[in-house]
Amino acid sequence: MSGYSVRQLKTWFYEYLDEAPSWKIRKYEKVNLLIDGTWFPNKVCLIVYRANNIKATLFYRLTDDERELEILADLKALKRMKIRVDSVTSDGGQDIIRAVKYTFPDAIRQRCLAHIERECLSWITQRPKSAAGIELRRLVCQISRIKTRNDELYWKRCLSAWYDEYSEFLKEKTVSPTTGEKSYTHDNIRKAYFHIWHALPDMFRFIDHPDVPKTSNGLESFFGHLKDHMRLHRGLSLEHHKNFIKWYLNFNAEKGKKKE
Repeated sequence: MSGYSVRQLKTWFYEYLDEAPSWKIRKYEKVNLLIDGTWFPNKVCLIVYRANNIKATLFYRLTDDERELEILADLKALKRMKIRVDSVTSDGGQDIIRAVKYTFPDAIRQRCLAHIERECLSWITQRPKSAAGIELRRLVCQISRIKTRNDELYWKRCLSAWYDEYSEFLKEKTVSPTTGEKSYTHDNIRKAYFHIWHALPDMFRFIDHPDVPKTSNGLESFFGHLKDHMRLHRGLSLEHHKNFIKWYLNFNAEKGKKKE
């Protein structure tokens, strides 16, 4: 259709991937930041810093893990550009949380509610067998529907009542017949409850701050489109794989500039 042979197009494609584009951080007055990472099959981790209010990627990093020092360096780079970060929405990764607290201590920190729901439901499962699990699952499924301060207060009261009823249940332990070691009988229910408990202080910041996104779903969608494109080009070397991601981010950023 283009008038060029497949061989010629492949040659140009790989010439692109032999080099990576440079990235320039653009200046903005203030942003509501989304931070999230995604993994690729070759153990490459992409961390993206995206301004939700202007739908633009500010910065990214390709690494092999989410490390506090790397995230700290990235956030400092944004700070040097005089970007004012009003809020940060992220999952519960402690490396991200500590780096944000250090670099932007006044920024509103919002825990991604979608991550909380997904994590908790993976532990509770779709069909929990205990009454405690069934009731906690119902509470978890209500999280995304909380929109007002009254909704929040009512939900917190229900969560507190749940704990009052099942606190002893959570403490139950089972002795291994082979090792004699004790472990929590209902460990997954415990994990789900305490995951919420630790996140609770930063779960509902968005209610008083409408500009703050309550999830990082915008980035999840972005990652999904990127991976769809990557699947069309399986078999790339590690370096070409990384450069493909960099070019994708670069072209996406250029497309965003044209819309402004």
